[in-house]
Amino acid sequence: MRIPITRPFFDECEMENILKPLENGWVAQGPFVHEFENRFAKYIGARYARATSNCTTALHLALETLNIKAGNSVVIPSFTFVATANAVEMTGAEVQFCDIDLRTFSIDTDQLRKLLESDKNLKIKAVIPVNLFGLCADLYKIKKLAKLHNKFIVEDSACGFGALIKNRHSGTFGDLGCFSFHPRKAITTGEGGMVVTEKADLAQKIASLRNHGAEISDIQRHTSKNGFLLPVYDIRGYNCRMTDLQASIGICQIKKADYLLQKRRDVAARYDIALSGIDKLLLPYIPDGYISGYQSYVCLFTDGNPIESLNMRIIDKLNVKRNQIMMKLEEHGISVRQGTHAVHTLGYYKNKYNLSDERYLQSYAADRLTIALPLYATMREEEFNYVVDNLIEACS
Repeated sequence: MRIPITRPFFDECEMENILKPLENGWVAQGPFVHEFENRFAKYIGARYARATSNCTTALHLALETLNIKAGNSVVIPSFTFVATANAVEMTGAEVQFCDIDLRTFSIDTDQLRKLLESDKNLKIKAVIPVNLFGLCADLYKIKKLAKLHNKFIVEDSACGFGALIKNRHSGTFGDLGCFSFHPRKAITTGEGGMVVTEKADLAQKIASLRNHGAEISDIQRHTSKNGFLLPVYDIRGYNCRMTDLQASIGICQIKKADYLLQKRRDVAARYDIALSGIDKLLLPYIPDGYISGYQSYVCLFTDGNPIESLNMRIIDKLNVKRNQIMMKLEEHGISVRQGTHAVHTLGYYKNKYNLSDERYLQSYAADRLTIALPLYATMREEEFNYVVDNLIEACS
């Protein structure tokens, strides 16, 4: 049996809807993008949503909209996909890493507080909390700290669709929130991203920046008087547009979002029960008042060691065992992954900022010891049991 790490779910809706742009000839950014934006904003409770080509461009545009530039720095957790850091670098600003809480894999708010308090030259302009694996960061506390120190918040909610705190959706806590529709996410358009905000001026600037800096969109130009004239370009922009082909899929995905999220949560709940007896693994931790969208089901391999006892020597020893477990699962056709990177250990960032692996120890531990298990809405019982049985055997 072969089990993928994830499997997107499509039905007749996507099959039929994707033909419509082909039939009407509008395959670039157009009416379907506009509809998808409106549906997405309504679903998560945001005022404005602007679609982009992917979440990396969404993050980049969000930072540019806030005038983040060379000479500034932006705080991000070190344990995140490298795109978070890359988006900061694209603005010319510097990345300021912060360690994480190993229980939630989210930015450590005590460490964040210390960083902001030590920013005497006011170089830090923004914080990017990452809502990782479908779980919100401690966004209320982060928002309080950012307000106290007059910093912007751009939420990296690439994995945060379906993540809530007290019924408030991820992406809506900061100045801007950014989402991904990569195939490993709960809903997908193949590639694609979205920026959400409550502020009309920020939404308008995102719309302009994604479209080469144009004052109006193509659909506005083609449906208005004097459409034969090119738009005004008063700012430097980029080409970060989503296509109507992608949005036609996104519309169908958002229509079935409740179903897809509930199915993912059901699989996660079954993992919680089935794996509860493996003391070598710490299962995903969900704080009170939080709801996870379970973009991934990520365990921490501790081999029974308390997380407080983890040091470089222990982590490196456990990493060998973790890799052996993952290798055994792979040999049985089960796709697994490490959770994500400790970005400060990656060549470019390690060399540029002269960072040691142990500088952010919790991020290093998460990089070396996490195991992401297969999870998707259509996971069959025999697939689930196959994963669990082989994982239990590998851990033993």
